[in-house]
Amino acid sequence: MVSAETARTVLGLIGNAVSLFFFLSPVPTFVDIWKRGSVEEYSVAPYLASLVNCLVWTVYGLPMVQPGNILILTISVAGVAIETAYVVLFFFFSSDKKRLKVVLVVVLEIIFTALLASLSITLVDTHKKRSMIVGVVCIFLSAIMYSSPLAVMKLVIKTKSVEYMPFPLSLASFINCSIWTCYAFIRFDPVVIIPNGLGTLFGFAQLFLHAIYYKSTKQQMEAKKTKQVTLSEVYVVAEEEPKKTPETYRNAPQNGLASET
Repeated sequence: MVSAETARTVLGLIGNAVSLFFFLSPVPTFVDIWKRGSVEEYSVAPYLASLVNCLVWTVYGLPMVQPGNILILTISVAGVAIETAYVVLFFFFSSDKKRLKVVLVVVLEIIFTALLASLSITLVDTHKKRSMIVGVVCIFLSAIMYSSPLAVMKLVIKTKSVEYMPFPLSLASFINCSIWTCYAFIRFDPVVIIPNGLGTLFGFAQLFLHAIYYKSTKQQMEAKKTKQVTLSEVYVVAEEEPKKTPETYRNAPQNGLASET
């Protein structure tokens, strides 16, 4: 029979793999930015938010704060590395004004994380108290991130279309949060359970909306394609229509009667 600790390790490894997929999901966006040579209207805010979130979870996973959470530590460190790469790319392809904002926010995030780590480790003498202090910050930041799909879900309900809420990401979100919730229940950890339990609920809600609006989304997308084809045909006809010259007007019938010779 599989022990609870073995099951926890397996779930943690699966959670690491799914979380890594999430961290790498913006790669196509940055490939597009690289090709264009500019960030244009893309926002750096989600990546800065993910960066500070991963930094704080890295502190939580430290053995001095919460022993026995090596799998949380590894995926958090990977997240810090990946999000840092995104922010650096955003920096290089931004205007000077945007670059200054990026630098200021990153510096503030590093100072905040360093203070949180140093103060909790040096001023608090037990693992329980340290994990509670850092954990509250983790819960707050993660709750904000996992509730961010609310705006998209509102748009889905309004338009009756899930076109802008990709199914793979909704499914992966649900699976990822479900796995980490189960992981935290095996060795009860409310800091991991609360944000991931919230993420599981939001992930399920997204899948529910996909089930409701799947048919209407398909109909709307087919209608868009039909409209695009129709417009293309009109454009082609307009291009092929012969241009009228002064000679054409001279030879045209006058007042509905053909000219006589």
